[in-house]
Amino acid sequence: MLRMGGGSARMGGGGAAGFGDIFGSMFGGGAPGGRRGGARRQTARRGQDLEVEVTLSFDQAMAGAEVPVTLERREACAMCSGSGARAGSSPRLCSACDGRGSVTHDVGGFSIPEECPQCGGQGTVIDDPCPDCRGTGTRVVERRIRVRIPAGAKDGTRIKLKGKGGAGMRGGPAGDLHVLTRVMPSAIFTRKGDDLVIEVPITFAEAALGAKVEVPTLDGRVAITVPAGSQDGRTLRVPGKGAPKLSGKGSGSLLAKIRVTVPSSLTDKQTEALRAFSDLDTDDPRARLFT
Repeated sequence: MLRMGGGSARMGGGGAAGFGDIFGSMFGGGAPGGRRGGARRQTARRGQDLEVEVTLSFDQAMAGAEVPVTLERREACAMCSGSGARAGSSPRLCSACDGRGSVTHDVGGFSIPEECPQCGGQGTVIDDPCPDCRGTGTRVVERRIRVRIPAGAKDGTRIKLKGKGGAGMRGGPAGDLHVLTRVMPSAIFTRKGDDLVIEVPITFAEAALGAKVEVPTLDGRVAITVPAGSQDGRTLRVPGKGAPKLSGKGSGSLLAKIRVTVPSSLTDKQTEALRAFSDLDTDDPRARLFT
């Protein structure tokens, strides 16, 4: 993953002074006509950022896990220790640019810097390149590393491992490795932020009379109280039994959503009892539809 940051330049101050400042910042000299060489030696370059995806089960994401990751990244060549020169030799200072990495040309009275054609802007020349990396100083290698995924990781959580990306050039720092998590769905829980939602089937009698029922959590069963007269869809909250927070400070809640079940078949005694109840029930649940 390569990212490029941009910025904006503002030109301030009018007149000759402002004009001279602009040329000075561009070409390293003062006012137009100056001959000071503004070319600077090429600086170290930061290594490439890398991104990989890891797939986790729901349980792994909730508990945290250490998972293996295979990636290809650019590392310093082991044979030349990153110098690019054959073992026993070293790069030499470029004689064309004196190690600056650029040369200047006079154009219309201005000194214009250009990349040095002899060293390609490196400031050094390798006369005897390393046969292993062909003078680049780096090689692409495949690595298998283990990545620690924190408890409570969500689908799409991004974890940055500083310095685990590609090697830098000319002594620059290594890039970063970004690990993107993909979490498989749970068979019983649905995630809502740091809360976990679970649908809890109860009988008509439990909904009408109230009951204590057990529900699963991430760390075992808990009993919840279903109040008498609970309607289908009512949600009961159990604090601290949801997903672990990525901050490491506590957990969300378990949201138990009541689902009143209707039996698909009845025994003769059940049918008789329900008919007796129906005869005693004088409420019309559809009355509000006609008001």
